[in-house]
Order: sequence, then structure tokens, then C-alpha cells
Amino acid sequence: MTSQKPRVLFVCVHNAGKSQMSAALMRAKVSGAVEVLSGGTDPGSSLNHEAQLALAEIGVTMGDEFPKAITDDVFMSVDRIVILGNEAKLSPREGMAGTIETWLTPEPGSEVGDKLAQTKIIRDDIARRVDQLFVELTSN
Repeated sequence: MTSQKPRVLFVCVHNAGKSQMSAALMRAKVSGAVEVLSGGTDPGSSLNHEAQLALAEIGVTMGDEFPKAITDDVFMSVDRIVILGNEAKLSPREGMAGTIETWLTPEPGSEVGDKLAQTKIIRDDIARRVDQLFVELTSN
């Protein structure tokens, strides 16, 4: 890693739910100590409503974010790429600065309640992982 602040990219297919929740949770935690980005392998048209509600419930917002594609410049320059779920696929490329890891988040169904209840379970899992990643990225 460079001497500059670490950079992390959160990725999912549509960049509408899980990757946006991850980025928002990390931004809320780091107070600018980590540069936080997100993107999708096939960006959607709007943010996931339940993801926004689940974050708002704990005082976190996605702000002015919107689904976006991953640029080559970002892909090649971040210190860590975190893929959420097993649907988005990215492969390491020669010359990239960082590493790629995958977080397999829970996939709760209707047995736990409605879409918001399901999203809260995913949010809580991501929040725990974000806490661990923050420590990893800033412990130098």
C-alpha cells in the first residue's frame, strides 16, 4: 500500500444495494481516513430502496450516490476490491495496485420477513465486515 490514505472499491452487479451499503457504512466509519468507492459490473438504474431504508434506520445515508460502472483507472489503482456476493465477477489484472476479495453475504428469504427485514440482516453482516476491513486498511 502507498503512504497515501488507502482506497477501497466495493463491487456488486448492479451497484444499487450491497456495494452501496458497504460504501456508505465505510464512509460513516472512516471520517475520511479511507477513500471509499463503489461500482457495478452491470450498473442498475437506481439505488435499492430497502438498502436505503435499512441504512437510514441506523443513521447512515448513501448521500448523492447512484449506480455506476467500474472504470479501469479505479480498478487498477485501489488498494482493495471487495466483491459482494457471488454474481459479480472480476479477475486480477497485471499491474493492478491492490487485491480482490469476495464477501459472501447472507441471502435470507421470506422466512425472516419482508424485503426490509432481509436487507437488515445483510446490512448487519456487511457492517461487521466493514469494521474488520477498516482495521486492516488503517493499521499500518
